[in-house]
Amino acid sequence: MILGNINHLNLVPYLPAKIKQSIEYIKDNVNQNTPIGRYDIDGDKIFFMLSDSSTRHIDKANPEYHQKYIDVQIVLDGQEGMAINTLPPYTNRLDDQLTTNDIAFVETPKEETLLVLHSNDFIVFFPNEVHKPLCAINNNINTVRKVVIKIALGNL
Repeated sequence: MILGNINHLNLVPYLPAKIKQSIEYIKDNVNQNTPIGRYDIDGDKIFFMLSDSSTRHIDKANPEYHQKYIDVQIVLDGQEGMAINTLPPYTNRLDDQLTTNDIAFVETPKEETLLVLHSNDFIVFFPNEVHKPLCAINNNINTVRKVVIKIALGNL
């Protein structure tokens, strides 16, 4: 997991080149006027989804993880709570869609920690890193404009 801000990539010089290039692509090409939807950067190897989503109470969501894609989540506007876990996805799988959609949902682990992402913050999740996006901050539901970049694991 790597945390940073898209306007200060120099503070994370160890970012793999493909991740850095993808974040820079978003900085240069996505703004408030960009329609929500899926956009290909390099076909199914690198693509992103732009959304306007509502946050939710932390107890109303289940953590997720992926196996085939690196997940780069960028908050463009708003604040988002991101619950994370530094342990492997060892809790019970509630919904396994790894073969079809590269996502599995698990029970919330006891070791969950909530981070707050502000506008222009990003977080990178590598395969098997458990995370719960779109959590409300202080129980305040709001709208977040965000990008989720998917980078195929073998494409770094």
